Amino acid sequence: MAILRLSELADMDEAELEGKLKELKGELMKINGVLASGGIPEDIGEVKEIKKTIARIKTILNQKKNKTK
Repeated sequence: MAILRLSELADMDEAELEGKLKELKGELMKINGVLASGGIPEDIGEVKEIKKTIARIKTILNQKKNKTK
């Protein structure tokens, strides 16, 4: 997964952000499955980065939805 910067996320529209959010949640679920089964994921730091990116996307979506109101 490529690291998504705030400026890149801000340029996306809501549909793209929703798609990226779904993709990241799926990735996180796979990694959590590996951890739950006692395995070690390829890159343990990726979990933290995915969680931060999910939070960024949710924040931007909320900001965009509040602007349209």
